[in-house]
Amino acid sequence: MDLFDDPAADNTPEFSVSEISGAVKKAIEGGFGHVRVRGEVGRVSLPRSGHVYLDLKDDRSVLAGVIWKGRAQALAHPPEEGMEVIATGKLTTFPGQSKYQMVIEDIAPAGAGALMAMLEKRKAQLAAEGLFAAERKKPLPFLPEIIGVVTSPSGAVIRDILHRLRDRFPRKVLVWPVAVQGAKCAPEVAAAIEGFNRLTPGGALPRPDLLIVARGGGSLEDLWGFNEEIVARAAAASDIPLISAVGHETDTTLIDFVSDVRAPTPTAAAELAVPVRMELLAWTDQQGARLSRALTAGITQRQQRLRDLGRALPQVESLVEGPRQRLDYLAERLPAALRSAAAKKRLQMSEAALRPAILTRRLAEDRRRLDALSQRLVPALERRTTDARRNLTQSARGLRTETLATRLERQSERMNVVLQRLSDRASRQQSERRARLDALERLRETLGYVETLKRGYAVVRGDGAVVTGKAEAAQAKSLEIEFADGRLALDRDPQGKLF
Repeated sequence: MDLFDDPAADNTPEFSVSEISGAVKKAIEGGFGHVRVRGEVGRVSLPRSGHVYLDLKDDRSVLAGVIWKGRAQALAHPPEEGMEVIATGKLTTFPGQSKYQMVIEDIAPAGAGALMAMLEKRKAQLAAEGLFAAERKKPLPFLPEIIGVVTSPSGAVIRDILHRLRDRFPRKVLVWPVAVQGAKCAPEVAAAIEGFNRLTPGGALPRPDLLIVARGGGSLEDLWGFNEEIVARAAAASDIPLISAVGHETDTTLIDFVSDVRAPTPTAAAELAVPVRMELLAWTDQQGARLSRALTAGITQRQQRLRDLGRALPQVESLVEGPRQRLDYLAERLPAALRSAAAKKRLQMSEAALRPAILTRRLAEDRRRLDALSQRLVPALERRTTDARRNLTQSARGLRTETLATRLERQSERMNVVLQRLSDRASRQQSERRARLDALERLRETLGYVETLKRGYAVVRGDGAVVTGKAEAAQAKSLEIEFADGRLALDRDPQGKLF
């Protein structure tokens, strides 16, 4: 037997699978203990465990990567598919599948270009969902009672906002402190917007009428927290009108597109939130003056119109001249007419009208007419009796099917309905007339001079008559001054002095 053909004679060492896997692991971790890899993010998996599994790839190869839960929560820029990044970590193996992978400790976009590409991708996604649409933006309240501010409590931004609000129109301000950059920025800003919306209007901590999300200027990386999707969606879902004031006028973030109004600076946001108090007061004074002028002009025009119409009316004398002349004419004819009527009546009642022959003839005519009516009366009574008997029979038949009590009850119900309607109508008319009477009474009290006295005026009477001038007051022997709370009487002594 040939020595080289015997398997037991081979001196090549044998390894177990675990030994090989361990040796490969040591070799890879020893040679690539700390590496930085540049590539494009491919598949991204986010299981419930909180770890992040992803692929880094270029045009020829793919490298599997994992970010453990603790590191994933601290990332400033979570990886997204298609983003070009620089990952820092170490290479290791996964013996369960005979593959190697990179344990990523930090991952960041590969420069401003990658951030802008990711920003444009998010912007296009949110725009496609309609979050930038103008019709969903809410109008700002004209004068909010409470303003909620989401910003850092220690920066100059909150001082600028409070100072501008105090100068224009002081309002109550609730500040929700948040981090305005770094990994905690996005979740804290989103939580602040949602927290303000969950407050109860009029509660112990009242819900604001307007929100301002503000931050000073900075680089794209400093402002990146306001480009996160959770912030944009929280601002879009806010029921409270929201003003975004992030960065300087040239800085633009995603929250600017979903907010109801974008302010170029935090100070400008305060100016958009409230009007100028002095301008409002001046406008109110102007409107009051215009109203007074309009009322005065309207009253003057109506007075002139009344005078014009009064001149067009005929004089009272011309209206009564015709009826007065006709009355005089009839009064002149009345005595003669009375005498003529009396003569006619006297002639009718003369002795000639009461002669026996005339009376006998009239009695005979009346007797004949009475006999004729008597002959017609018997048949008429018989017919009337027959009709009444027939009606009584029909009524008796009806009483068999419907008792008299039922009819009375039905008639009573109808009468009650009619009485209720009459009562309601009377009550309604009484209420209307009482309301009208109260309105007239209030108008009488308003137009009466007593209300004028309550505003500091007084009525002066001299010798019992109202005095409107100094000369009349000087000539009066006694004066009486009426105030809102009573009257004061003044008399003159022999020297003409009042006491």
